[in-house]
Amino acid sequence: MAKFDYNVVVIGGGSAGLVSSYICSAVKAKVALIEKHKMGGDCLNTGCVPSKALIRSAKILSHIRNHKEYGIRSASAEFDFSEIMDRVHAVIAKVEPHDSVDRYTKLGVDCFQSSAKIISPHEVEVDGKILTTKNIIVATGARPAIPKIPGLDKVDFLTTDTVWNLRELPKRFIIAGGGPIGCELTQCFARLGSNVTQIQTRSHLMVREDDEVGELIGKKFKAEGVDVRVNTKSKEVVVNNGEKYLVVDEEGQEKHIPFDQLLVAVGRAANTKGFGLEELGVTLSDRGTIVVDEYMRTPAHPNIYACGDVTGPYQFTHTAAHQAWYCAVNALFSPLKKFKVDYRVIPWSTFTDPEVARVGLSENEAREANIPFESSVYPIDDLDRAIADSEDHGWVKVLTQPGKDKILGVTIVGNHAGDLIAEYVLAMKNGFGLNNILSTIHIYPTMAEANKYVAGVWKKAHAPQTLLTWVERFHRWRRA
Repeated sequence: MAKFDYNVVVIGGGSAGLVSSYICSAVKAKVALIEKHKMGGDCLNTGCVPSKALIRSAKILSHIRNHKEYGIRSASAEFDFSEIMDRVHAVIAKVEPHDSVDRYTKLGVDCFQSSAKIISPHEVEVDGKILTTKNIIVATGARPAIPKIPGLDKVDFLTTDTVWNLRELPKRFIIAGGGPIGCELTQCFARLGSNVTQIQTRSHLMVREDDEVGELIGKKFKAEGVDVRVNTKSKEVVVNNGEKYLVVDEEGQEKHIPFDQLLVAVGRAANTKGFGLEELGVTLSDRGTIVVDEYMRTPAHPNIYACGDVTGPYQFTHTAAHQAWYCAVNALFSPLKKFKVDYRVIPWSTFTDPEVARVGLSENEAREANIPFESSVYPIDDLDRAIADSEDHGWVKVLTQPGKDKILGVTIVGNHAGDLIAEYVLAMKNGFGLNNILSTIHIYPTMAEANKYVAGVWKKAHAPQTLLTWVERFHRWRRA
């Protein structure tokens, strides 16, 4: 085409699409944003925001139940589950203006609230109108994956999209899934008073982390009354005389678990169908995500980019935003200037209690890749602030190159782990080592001191013993 209506048309108004649109408008490009459902995508409406709001309410109830730990003789709480869910939706509404059509229109983005159809590499149809564009950014996100369990369609099961519509607390609640989403919601609903049974096919929860992490979280859940079933596979859903059961294979034994509500939280599937990708021959991976190159371009059509959950490999809001920057800049300035996406330092956190945060390699990953490492661990039960807060559990584990302070990976289990990990993200991004962290002043008493103390653990293990022997002799000579 000799002329285009837009520099970029973005399909999808979630985290990736919003950031792409924002960047394009900030550098004065003409951009259109098409969202068929709700602006803000999963993160605002069914993911990060509502789950953290629910976690907050559940944690307050947990503190009240454990009031004696804080020297409080008596404490109790009365609540209505529907009012807690009302608060969740009020939080969504309060955040919503950040991602609204009104805000992005004021930023200079042409917003369309309708379905999109890509009809050629340079044409997108919306509301019966064809928009011509130099580039297209696909940021259509993902949806809850639904496993093929016989009989599942016989019950009105919940997903991470629909659980937020609940207004009555499930009495017997099965949560199928032992990953981050399943674990966060398991602990929430148990603390709110549901009798939760958690189903996990693997030998422990949170299998993306080191074994000890999932084992600790499993013990914590059991202590809070959760019936954690590991090595358990869902086989069938049956309904007998109005009673609903999940039939499972638990370590070779068939068992029937009764339930009132069933939540399926076993992962997410990319949204790649229904808007023209199939007709264009865009390549999908074995996982069903859009294949892109190191510049976030689809190989078949280099002017079509993809970012966020629809392409992966990380399904986090912050990585969606990270990829969106590369999509927008490469779409607008290539071939004059283009940037390879940088995945070297990707952090994440699971907001259970205790929280679990990681950046870089875990021990399991290092061993599988035959990467040599040293491990330094500081137990948080030794930390003054954690003791004062009755949060003295967990650890900071740092993997380093043998004999060096270069950080390969960090796992933190403990209160505010998601905040504490930021120091290591900055260090790894900028090539700082544990010596730099050790020499940095950390406020006393804070949880952040754990980062300095684990650096001290490393330093002690690498103390120059020969030099210290000579120093000892020097001091002895001076005393004489």
